[in-house]
Amino acid sequence: MADLQEELNATAEAGALDQTFAPPDPAPDPLPETAPGTASDPAPGPEPVRRASPAERARALLAAHPVADGYSGLPWALRTLPWHDFETGDSGLESDVPRLRTGRVGAQFWSVHVPDGAGDDRTVRATLEQIDLVRHVVAAHPEALRLARNASETADARNCGRIATLIGPARGAALGDSLGTLRAMHGLGLCVVTLCGTSWAGAGGLTPFGEEVVREMNRLGVLADLSGAAEVTARRVLAVSKAPVVFMRSGARALYDHPGNLSDELLTEVGAAKGLCLVPLAAGRTGPTVRTVADHLDHVRRVAGPECVGLSGTYDTLEAHPESLADATGYPRLIAELLERGWPEADVALLTWGNVQRALRGADFTARATRERRPASTATIDRLDG
Repeated sequence: MADLQEELNATAEAGALDQTFAPPDPAPDPLPETAPGTASDPAPGPEPVRRASPAERARALLAAHPVADGYSGLPWALRTLPWHDFETGDSGLESDVPRLRTGRVGAQFWSVHVPDGAGDDRTVRATLEQIDLVRHVVAAHPEALRLARNASETADARNCGRIATLIGPARGAALGDSLGTLRAMHGLGLCVVTLCGTSWAGAGGLTPFGEEVVREMNRLGVLADLSGAAEVTARRVLAVSKAPVVFMRSGARALYDHPGNLSDELLTEVGAAKGLCLVPLAAGRTGPTVRTVADHLDHVRRVAGPECVGLSGTYDTLEAHPESLADATGYPRLIAELLERGWPEADVALLTWGNVQRALRGADFTARATRERRPASTATIDRLDG
C-alpha cells in the first residue's frame, strides 16, 4: 500500500502533464478470410488441469493440519549430549527445530521416561529433572517452541507459529506410589502417565489404588498411556477412565508380533471407547519401510476407526526407524503414501492433528466435570492395597 501511495503522489516531471500522447498503433490488417473449401485451424481449447501429485497434496494438507507427534525422546537425548544446537540444526538429533519445521510438526509430546532399572527414588528425581529440562529448553527457544498443557494451548501455539511442546509421558513408577506426586508433576505441566510396570498397574491388572490413580488423572486432565501395559490392565483402564485413553507407541499385532502392539480385539475396544492408538515410526514395531508403517495405519484405521489412529515419531530414542523416515523430515513422505493409497484428506487430517486434539479436549472436559463433584483424592497405596 505504501508503494502504491508513493506512486500516486509522485510529482510529475516538468512538462509531463502538457505532453500530447501519441495515438495508438494502428490495428493490424485483418487476417485473410479462409478460402471456400479450406478448413481453418481449430480454436485452441482450455489448458488441461494438472492434478497435484501426492507429495504436493501432502505438503498442502500438512500446512493446514500439521503433525501432532505422540512421542519424542528429546529430553533424555538432550540430557546426555555434552553440547547441542537445537535452534539451527544438530547432527546428533533427529528432531531439532529445522527438522521439525521441514516435517510440518505442529505439536510434540516430549517423553520424560527414564531408563529401566532405576530405583523408585531415582526415578522420581530423574523425572522431575527431565520436566525441569523441558521447561528450560522451551523457555530458551521462544520463537520456535511453546509449552502446552491442553488442546486450547496446543492450538494457540500452532496459530502463533510455534511448535506446541507437551510434557509426557512419564512412567507410572515416577509417581512414587503417591497421588500427591501426581498432582505436583501435573502442576509442572505433566500431561501423560504410562500405566505399567508398577505394583498397582502390572501384569495382574489394576489394583484398587491403581483405579484411584486413574480417577485422579481424570480429575486433573492427565491422559493415561497404556503402551506396554498388559491387556488385562488396558481393559480395566478402558472401563474405569471417563477420559480418552491413549497408546502412545503401539502398532497392530496382526501385522507384527511385538509385545507393545495391540491385538485386533483390543483395537476394537479402543475404537468403541474412542481411545487413540498412535502408531510408531519404529522399525522394530511397525517394519522397515514407509509402506509397512502405512500398512499398520491402514489396519488400525480399519479396525478401530479413523478417529482412533495417530502418529508417534519415537525420534531421539533408541528405536531404529524405517527407510525414508530416519528423522522428523520424513512425515510428508508418509502422508503422500497414505494419499496414494486413497485415504480421504479428512481422515488424514484426523490422523495428523485432529485425533490428538480430540483426546486432549476429552481429557480437559472430563477434568472440568469431575472437579465439580470430586475433591482431590487423599487415598494412599497402603490403605487401599495394603
